[in-house]
Amino acid sequence: MFTLLFKEQRYYLIFFNRGDKIQVSFLLNKSMNSVKPSAPIAEYYPATQETQLLVVGHKLEVLCYASKDLSLAYGISKLVIPALVDQLHSMRKVSIPDLLKRHPELHPYHFLPPGILHPITVLYELSYGETELKQVETRRSLHLRLGLPFDRPLLRISNAIDIVGKKHSSNLVQKGSSFLKDVHLTIPSSGVSGGVASLVQGSYQYYHYLHEGLDDSGWGCAYRSLQTIISWFKLQNYTSIDVPSHREIQQALVEIGDKDPSFIGSREWIGAIELSFVLDKLIGASCKIINVRSGAELPEKCRELALHFENQGTPIMIGGGVLAYTLLGVDYNDASGDCAFLILDPHFTGSDDIKKIVNGGWCGWKKAVDSKGKHFFLHDKFYNLLLPQRPNMV
Repeated sequence: MFTLLFKEQRYYLIFFNRGDKIQVSFLLNKSMNSVKPSAPIAEYYPATQETQLLVVGHKLEVLCYASKDLSLAYGISKLVIPALVDQLHSMRKVSIPDLLKRHPELHPYHFLPPGILHPITVLYELSYGETELKQVETRRSLHLRLGLPFDRPLLRISNAIDIVGKKHSSNLVQKGSSFLKDVHLTIPSSGVSGGVASLVQGSYQYYHYLHEGLDDSGWGCAYRSLQTIISWFKLQNYTSIDVPSHREIQQALVEIGDKDPSFIGSREWIGAIELSFVLDKLIGASCKIINVRSGAELPEKCRELALHFENQGTPIMIGGGVLAYTLLGVDYNDASGDCAFLILDPHFTGSDDIKKIVNGGWCGWKKAVDSKGKHFFLHDKFYNLLLPQRPNMV
């Protein structure tokens, strides 16, 4: 058991360690101020207001680096306790000014953003939502101080380091958790001589026909591409919503007035325009749409697509005729114009065996015209390309 006593101006903080909790008592001076005496005297000034007892709980959690041969007692006394004291000081600075008006819910989170060599700890006030302006400005200030980009969430609670494995401690299976991720990482090269590959940035899940027991063969490819795109936004922590089902996608289109109520539960196709509506409604993401009159024109868009993957990094949906694909990247030779498209095909109906998917060409590089003269993109069909934009947010 240990006691820490802090005194500053007109309040006292007394901390008692009881098991896993520290009881914090704030003793606020409510007495009248006296004139400084010229000689030692004792005077009694009664409080002008009724004493108020506030009980506020805060969680303390610190990360400390230590060598393997450091003794436990030394590590606790020289590393853990000083770190806890520092964290208490930080909480005090936030809590004291408005303690009588509100009870801040402070919680420490640890992050390891890219480019930072050691974890950082941030105190967040849970009474604010993650998208509330005050919380956003707090994160923006931290991004500025740490030199982090301002167009991606790196310090949200969902980005925090999971020290004790609590995120997956539930007996419930998280929706979409069993889906294959980042299947393109194992594919061979594109075969474009002197090309520069521009690829999707970050992780995604592979959604395809027959997933989750739904037989959507022949009509659900655009739905599956949309699910893959939304999984990217979720895994990059732009949204916390579950990847929507086909019915939930249809419900969203009905709610915005794009479809009649009879659309829910149907097997009607959707395209790039509908996908843009759903992305805007469900996660607030805007989209750019590229229209081409024929599949023969798609190679002309490779430079623009490469810029998208370099700047935005989101998966793209390509829709043409009755087919839809997910585009994960392009390999483009600016001098020769030779190019290849990294296609993730939602028409796959087999089990989630990554070797079968890659060897079967369900995820791989496709040229507009292959070595046998076969056209991957049809010349007699128009194509719409949906380019989701990365939200400018932290």
